[in-house]
Amino acid sequence: MTKGLPAAGDQRRSQLLRGVLDLCLLSLIAEQPRYGFEFADALNLNGLGLVSEGSIYPLLARMERTGLITSYRAPSPSGGAPRKYYRLTEAGHAELSGGRADWLAFAGQVTHILTTTQPTGGTTP
Repeated sequence: MTKGLPAAGDQRRSQLLRGVLDLCLLSLIAEQPRYGFEFADALNLNGLGLVSEGSIYPLLARMERTGLITSYRAPSPSGGAPRKYYRLTEAGHAELSGGRADWLAFAGQVTHILTTTQPTGGTTP
């Protein structure tokens, strides 16, 4: 999932992202239809540069098999081979909506714990 050997903080971010990468891709597709390379670029621009294209394509294929997205081919603006673009289905919109709600609730609970608990300085035997 990550590029190269990650540092300890990158390993944690990679594990966190692994659980929500599908939602990130669905959200990017909801914004506009995209082709493969655009996903890695958009994730990088949004601070999630740990994701390799090798992680994105299998996930897109799985989401297409399960009916969350569909694909279509369109000519490349640069005149190269046609590009495979992805767009959300109704099921994809529903999955994104539910996934956003789940993520926001979960992130809120984690944020609460991380910001309200205080270290005691002691250890337990």
